[in-house]
Amino acid sequence: MSRSSLEKLESIDQGVKRGWEMTHFEEQQEQSKWETDKPQPALIDLEKSGAIRGEVLDIGCCSGENALYLASQGYSVTGIDSSPTLIARALLKASKRNLKVKFLLFDSLKIEILGMTFDTVIDCGLFHSFPRETRPQYLDSLHQVLRPGGIYHVLCSSEDDLGNEGLKQTTKDELEQYFQKGWEITNISRIMLETREQENWDWGLLASILRLT
Repeated sequence: MSRSSLEKLESIDQGVKRGWEMTHFEEQQEQSKWETDKPQPALIDLEKSGAIRGEVLDIGCCSGENALYLASQGYSVTGIDSSPTLIARALLKASKRNLKVKFLLFDSLKIEILGMTFDTVIDCGLFHSFPRETRPQYLDSLHQVLRPGGIYHVLCSSEDDLGNEGLKQTTKDELEQYFQKGWEITNISRIMLETREQENWDWGLLASILRLT
């Protein structure tokens, strides 16, 4: 077999492997415990309190429920996710509900390439999914798309200190460690997050963080 033929076979093999990996990833995303087909109550409370303002980016938007809720309240919203399946679902929901949201298939670690900036960024379940060594890259990208004075609301899983089972991935101290230079944490509170599991909730943290000038 010629060298060119071998190279073509290797290319095909790599393509099949990447396709399987993407499909497997999408299946995991689709089964995310936070994908409940409705907006998170904590986000609804934020909106009602006036904590959402201006143009909004929903980063890691899954099938779009949080973004669609904000659009229904009159906000200009962009939602991004790395799963083609979930973005397709979000677009279908937006069409059925006659809501205008710009849903984009995009890498959340490279959002500065969007060429867009926002007044508010919401993150429901993405920050804690990144390995600790990747989080600084995420924050650098986030800092570039959030306008000075803009606010980042992050809902993440927390360590459990009340006797109920929950993901033990993020602590208040960790958030304070990551968001130092160029940021100001205005609030960190303990909240209950709705899930698709039998108990229907999990302990989490809600942090509101200003991007400084």
